[in-house]
Formats: sequence, C-alpha cells, structure tokens
Amino acid sequence: MAGERGYDGAKLVTGRKRHILVDVLGLLLKVVVTTANVPEREGAKQLLAAAFAQGFADLALIWADAGYSGPAFADWVLEHCGWLVEIIKRSDSATGFVILPRRWVVERTFGWLTRCRRLSKDYEVLSATSEAWIYAAMVQLMLSRLARNPAVYL
Repeated sequence: MAGERGYDGAKLVTGRKRHILVDVLGLLLKVVVTTANVPEREGAKQLLAAAFAQGFADLALIWADAGYSGPAFADWVLEHCGWLVEIIKRSDSATGFVILPRRWVVERTFGWLTRCRRLSKDYEVLSATSEAWIYAAMVQLMLSRLARNPAVYL
C-alpha cells in the first residue's frame, strides 16, 4: 500500500525499516524497505529471498547481529538460499564499549548512507522510491571514491 508505515514498539517509532545486504567492504548489494512493525528476522527473510532471486546465489556466509539469532532463522536461510548464517554476539563477560568483528560493517554503511540528505529522514511516499534513493546514494558514494584515485581501481 502506498505510503504505508508501521509502528515499532521496541524503538517507539512510526515509519519504515531499511534492511540492507552488504559485502565485506560495506558496499550495498541489496536493500529492502519495510514498515517499522515488521520484525527484524522477517525483514531479513524478505531481503535474503530477494537477493537470492536476483542472482546472489554464490554467497556462502552471512554475518548478522544477535537480533537475527535463533535456529529457525538460520535454518530458513540455509533451506531457501543455501547460505550459512554466523551470528556475531557480544561476549557476556565484556563490559563497556567493545568492537565486534564484522558487525560494524553494516553500521558503517548506514552511516555513509545517512550522509545523503535525502536519506536523513523518510521523505518518500512509496517504499520502492525509498529503496531507489538508497541505491542512488550508494552509486554516488562509489563513483566519488573511484574519481579520487582511478589508478587504484584499474
């Protein structure tokens, strides 16, 4: 439905969620925008199913944070996509701020994307338009990096 938004009771926010799949460098592979009331795992299932259908079948391992833990999600991904899911969890003995391996890659990509003024808030009526703007922002980011030192990428 056009302009549909949901309420996320955990974050107390009305709006949409952006689910992204990135490579190890943090470059965008696939994005799906859902209403905020869609649980993280269900949004991830939509994202991974769309990525698999689009031709990312050669992926082997998906790193995810603890929000995606649980054998049901990992089993679903393995059954439908053939990929392994590795959950990156914070150690129970850790205190204070701890950098977790690979978990920061997606967060850094979200940081890059929010530098785009159009993505700072959810201005779009359609979620498909929001997805298109996310792709456009990533294209602009990659082009600006290529333009800085083109000899490195030849």
